[in-house]
Amino acid sequence: MAISRERWQNLTLAEQLGNIGSEVGRAATWQGKDEKYFWGAVTRALELFDLTREDKRWRNRLMEINRAFETFADAVLGGNVYQSNLKDLEQYFMLFALHANAKKAVLDI
Repeated sequence: MAISRERWQNLTLAEQLGNIGSEVGRAATWQGKDEKYFWGAVTRALELFDLTREDKRWRNRLMEINRAFETFADAVLGGNVYQSNLKDLEQYFMLFALHANAKKAVLDI
């Protein structure tokens, strides 16, 4: 199910990157095992990256977001430019998910 642009833009940057990380993790899980699931997760991650890059709140973070996008694309295509891989990127993005969840937990107290 696709998330709407409006709903996506109500998320914090950490939440957005954490959600991208979920798709990166799915891609890592299916890489070399099931092409359909692998490319489905890659496509979804790219869609979420696009929504994040279009979010005007992150204009001052666009260079950083674009580098994460490039590194993800590199990992998908074999890691030849940045020597990146999906497992390492999953760990990077999961830090954002942990941060977003910790922040929500503090707000719920």
